[in-house]
Amino acid sequence: MKNKYLIIVLIFMMGLEAYSQDSSIKTYSLDQCISIALENNLDLKSAGLRANSAKINYQQSLWDLTPSVNGNFNLGVNDGRSIDPFTNDFINQELTFSNLSLSLDATIFNGFRLLNTAKQNHLNKKASEMEAEAAKQDLVLNVTLAYLQVLNARDVLVLNRARLEATKKQLKVQEDFYKNESGNPADYNDILGQLANDETSILVSESNYSNAKLSLSRLLNLKDNLDLDTKNLILDFEKYNLSADDVYSEALQNLATFKARELRIEAAKKGVSVAKAQFTPEISVFGGVNTNYSSAAQIFNSTGTSIVDTGDFVTVNGQDLQVQTEQTNFDAKQISYNDQLDNNLNTVIGIAVRVPLFNGFRAKNNVALEKINVEESLLELERTYLDIKNTIGQVHFDMEAAYNRYQSFQKQVNAYQESYRINEIRFNSGVSNFLNYITSKNNLDNAKVNLANAKYEYLLRVKVLDYYRGNSEI
Repeated sequence: MKNKYLIIVLIFMMGLEAYSQDSSIKTYSLDQCISIALENNLDLKSAGLRANSAKINYQQSLWDLTPSVNGNFNLGVNDGRSIDPFTNDFINQELTFSNLSLSLDATIFNGFRLLNTAKQNHLNKKASEMEAEAAKQDLVLNVTLAYLQVLNARDVLVLNRARLEATKKQLKVQEDFYKNESGNPADYNDILGQLANDETSILVSESNYSNAKLSLSRLLNLKDNLDLDTKNLILDFEKYNLSADDVYSEALQNLATFKARELRIEAAKKGVSVAKAQFTPEISVFGGVNTNYSSAAQIFNSTGTSIVDTGDFVTVNGQDLQVQTEQTNFDAKQISYNDQLDNNLNTVIGIAVRVPLFNGFRAKNNVALEKINVEESLLELERTYLDIKNTIGQVHFDMEAAYNRYQSFQKQVNAYQESYRINEIRFNSGVSNFLNYITSKNNLDNAKVNLANAKYEYLLRVKVLDYYRGNSEI
């Protein structure tokens, strides 16, 4: 009785351990996978950052249309021979100085360079937003395809495990015959070989299943183990009614990639206009307010007069007399900082014209380079048209082929299933040999695997075609 209780406790503890291991694996639905990818995927974040950079560049180009206003203030001490900023005289003493200025510069005309730059950056901003949307569509497609790849690998693994279980059951029957020496020893050894083959197939399937889940985890940028929750997943297996031309027509209207390419062309054309502005004169107005301060600046106030000797003499009646003169006395007073700023205030206003005469053909070559950018953008759009049209045609052809294979494999499974049922009964009854049985079993198992592969191959192609139609909703 004690042993019985001990066995029950061990089974219970093993169940708890298995549960704790399974609880670390999170299950995700397709919608959850897409939501996590849209939030975590690094490539999508990079596309969003590029769009934000383009937005900031556009905002800056708008501010470039406004006048520039700059203020300047400095304060310093100079010792030795210098120029007094108050009197412009040379002095040789310690001097504290300060300068204040406010300047304004506004471009009146420069061949619409600033305006066209703003328009170009606006187009680049819209193109970056479309490229971010295209990256989002690509990510949704890739997550959906990876999700279906995981389902496909899981279904194949389930089929191979079922094949192994069927082989184990047959091995048990043959093992009893073998021990009782009532069966063919070759049949027993053949079933052992089939068991090893089925176990190898499971190892391969488990590896494919793990790799498929790893690929999906990378798209989601997750480090946790994951499993799929397919309770609400509806995979309609219906014949696709749209032609390749129908899909391509919708792609031209809805796919963000085309819109991004077209906007890049328009932005490149504006780049030509920006470069041509280098041939035109630039007219600007400027203005400024300036003032300064000097510690050497003083003001002298009269305090009266006094008689002082001049150092000269005159002779009167043989007597030398000192020559004196009346001079005005002054009291030196430091001029305050605020008073100097007010007294030294000056303003300037003017207009400037810059005429390009010769710049080493830089303007001409810049225009030529911008025109090449336009041609490259046109070629890129044309290449996109051609690549997507060819891809849609190939995917549509593969989709139809997968659908036809699925129908064929479905008939094959039905036929092999009946053949296997009959051969299994005949083999267990000793009427048929092992070769007929194992051939029938392998035919059925392979047909089931082919059916599952054809099913998901068809669904994958359908999702790709829906993506090109601009349908990112799953």
